[in-house]
Amino acid sequence: MPVDLAALLTIDDEGAAPPFEQVRAGVVDLIGRGELLVGQRLPTVRKLAADLDLATNTVARSYRELESAGVIETRGRHGSFIKAGPDATIDRAQQATVEFVETLRELGIADATIITLVTQATAST
Repeated sequence: MPVDLAALLTIDDEGAAPPFEQVRAGVVDLIGRGELLVGQRLPTVRKLAADLDLATNTVARSYRELESAGVIETRGRHGSFIKAGPDATIDRAQQATVEFVETLRELGIADATIITLVTQATAST
């Protein structure tokens, strides 16, 4: 399931930076603050553009620049994903965590139960 990126980004129509740069910089900032994790899937260009009330080409340019910088990667029809953060070790840990949560959700485990399981596992080791 893609992250709700529109809920995390704010686009200032009156801002000095163009909207594509605000999206690009916003994604980089969210990664740096740990609000976007390596391995998380981003919404499609069209979905994010609609959610932010931007032109599709504006968001597409942001995604292209993020991909060129190695921040995101596009996996064909599977979508775009966060590829890299500021620390390689944390990047690997975030990727493992995202994959773990996705696997548990596929098994039908509720998020509250996932949190309980992780809390119990960290307390007992």
